[in-house]
Amino acid sequence: MSAIDEDLPIKSTATRRPKAVSTEALLDVEKARPVLEQIANKWSVLILTVLCTRPSRFNEIMRRLDGITHKALADALKRLERNGLIRREVLTTTTPVGVEYTITSLGRSLQQPFEALYAWSMTYGPELERAQKEYDRVRD
Repeated sequence: MSAIDEDLPIKSTATRRPKAVSTEALLDVEKARPVLEQIANKWSVLILTVLCTRPSRFNEIMRRLDGITHKALADALKRLERNGLIRREVLTTTTPVGVEYTITSLGRSLQQPFEALYAWSMTYGPELERAQKEYDRVRD
């Protein structure tokens, strides 16, 4: 039997336009999830945001990210470097040897989405807090 006989859709060999992001995200979770797990956790977003402003050394990043542990920062920096989002440069002109982290062009490509996410959090953060308090009040 042919696809027409079974009322099955026929795949076109013509070039298809990309699907909308939301539809694509729903259909290609298996493709998107590993990428989003690398860039969308709270420390990665915050570290990349810090490095968008200027290259920074480990302790400076740690000071700017209140609450991050030494291990969490070290792990996140390694992951970001492995994914090509930041570059680690050993500074040989200082004693002891220092290390500076710089955002790459790939990492910088996330600046606009992160800025939009930051703006959203500033705009809707109070509403989110109100919703949480209302939820907790009703649940208690």
